[in-house]
Amino acid sequence: MTAHLTQKENFLRVARGEMPEYVPVSTFFGMEAAPLYTMADPSILGSFRGPGGGKDPWGVTYVTGEEINFAALPKPNDFILTDITKWRDVIKAPDYTGFDWEAAARADRKKYVQDPDKTAFVLGGFADLFQQFIGFMGFTEGLCAIYEEQEEVEELFDYMLEHSLYITKNLLHYYKPEGYYLLDDTASKLNPFISPKLFEEILVPRYKKCLDLVRDEGIPIFYHNCGRCEDLMPSMVDIGVNVWDPAQVQNDLVGMKHKYGRKLAINGGFEYTMPSTWPVVDEEEVRQRVRDTYAQLAPDGGFIFNGMMTSLDFGNPTVQEVNGWILDEAKKLSTTVYN
Repeated sequence: MTAHLTQKENFLRVARGEMPEYVPVSTFFGMEAAPLYTMADPSILGSFRGPGGGKDPWGVTYVTGEEINFAALPKPNDFILTDITKWRDVIKAPDYTGFDWEAAARADRKKYVQDPDKTAFVLGGFADLFQQFIGFMGFTEGLCAIYEEQEEVEELFDYMLEHSLYITKNLLHYYKPEGYYLLDDTASKLNPFISPKLFEEILVPRYKKCLDLVRDEGIPIFYHNCGRCEDLMPSMVDIGVNVWDPAQVQNDLVGMKHKYGRKLAINGGFEYTMPSTWPVVDEEEVRQRVRDTYAQLAPDGGFIFNGMMTSLDFGNPTVQEVNGWILDEAKKLSTTVYN
């Protein structure tokens, strides 16, 4: 099939709920010359997620390292808030007085988008109320506070939301992004950390205030939530989420596709786990898994293939070979499945 749309144009069709010419293919393992989208942190947030870690704008210390695949995580047992009822004495909103938004927007776009015809400028990292709160207190104390002192937690969320709204308004005005990325992990591999009812009470109305600003600009909204979070998705679709990223295989993705169609694009849908025969891997089996995923999730659009072999050892030659098979098969199918 001869494609008439650029990679970015085709990708944004899916994000807007339109039918694409072909299935966009995205990966997390560095085998693409130009990614589909940036998922970039604006420079106002600092560089705490980069090598060496550092403090985020709220004062939480983050660490990185090879043992956590260079992800940035709050430093263990170094939490800045130990008593939710004392949050007003401890948590202070960042001060951005004098920040040059216009210069930052120019620099960030140049930094993150090497090929504007291929890569959509998608910004994120500023409405993560749950993750930021857990960064303040840790999971144990944070979850206990949510259930024992919900009113205090909600008042803290309102205080944090003012920061999110400030950042969002300026990003929309100065950066002119092509997508808005709400990253807030609220689930484990098995279940959400809080009930859907509580999620709808304490988070959804506050997310909505940010997302309303984005929807008013006609910008597609990407929602990142790892794990089995399908129970939380209906309320997020209701407030404007267009793309679920990464939609992981622990969820009933076929059921969600049947329910929402192109209204909620599935970005993900594939995962290959290490077989019992490792390091011996059947190439045809791997490729057939990719074909099966396309057969289930690609029909009638609303699908972005995004997947790989689950392993922390991305440098392992066998892992790289398997991921190469996955990407190769996904790209072959990408341009033929809608014929």
